[in-house]
Amino acid sequence: MLYFIGLGLYDEKDISVKGLEALKSADEVYAEFYTAGLFGTSISAFEKLLGREVKILTREAVEEEIIPIKAAESKNVAFLIAGDPLIATTHTDMMMEAKKRGIETQVIHSSSILSAAPGISGLQAYKFGKVTTVPFTEENFFPHSPYLAIKNNLEQDAHTLVLLDIRAHENRYMTVNQGLEYLMEVENDRKEGILSGDTLAVAIVRAGSPKPLVRADKIKNLIKEDFGGPLHCLIIPSKMHFMEAEYLVAMAGAPEEIL
Repeated sequence: MLYFIGLGLYDEKDISVKGLEALKSADEVYAEFYTAGLFGTSISAFEKLLGREVKILTREAVEEEIIPIKAAESKNVAFLIAGDPLIATTHTDMMMEAKKRGIETQVIHSSSILSAAPGISGLQAYKFGKVTTVPFTEENFFPHSPYLAIKNNLEQDAHTLVLLDIRAHENRYMTVNQGLEYLMEVENDRKEGILSGDTLAVAIVRAGSPKPLVRADKIKNLIKEDFGGPLHCLIIPSKMHFMEAEYLVAMAGAPEEIL
């Protein structure tokens, strides 16, 4: 058996009772934190909660060496994943590989930024379009796809959840500021008028923690603010229902002119 167990958004207490029960029945426990991280806890806290060792795997160990799958051919294995399992493409690939090898699987879900961010922003989840991710740039790598996703969503009156790049092995976590700077640089290159300093954006910071930060304002104001530690993400709203606008003003400090 191979269990895919979601850990939620922030700390070891986010795991479900069902997830804990599965862990108790597992012979081996593995975890990965390269697709997302839990910043309210530590591996030692998980091991104390479980009373057993948790082996942390690199991307290579999961994707190339497929260690959890190989172990599950002869043992009950629990694979711990921040957020909700199968949201990352890596884990759907693992499900298919397990099926090919005749390994039984079970998915134990948990909270995900895909539902948490719309929820705590007060924006209606069914009005969101395609999700996009702003990547860290490299030499000869500056894709415009996040900007184009926002453009396409706005054309359909849909909000956009913008995830921000994570490179856990380098201890690099993109900030709201970096994400906005990236998008504005693309706007400067393309000059399509999709975004400007006066465009409303919503910063979602440390979702799932006891005190998450939700801040809505014009890009030119948000880009100068200090939002503290990770994890960060953004929302670019489209046309809003009056209740959505009222929430952002009351709960996220948005300018009253959006009403």
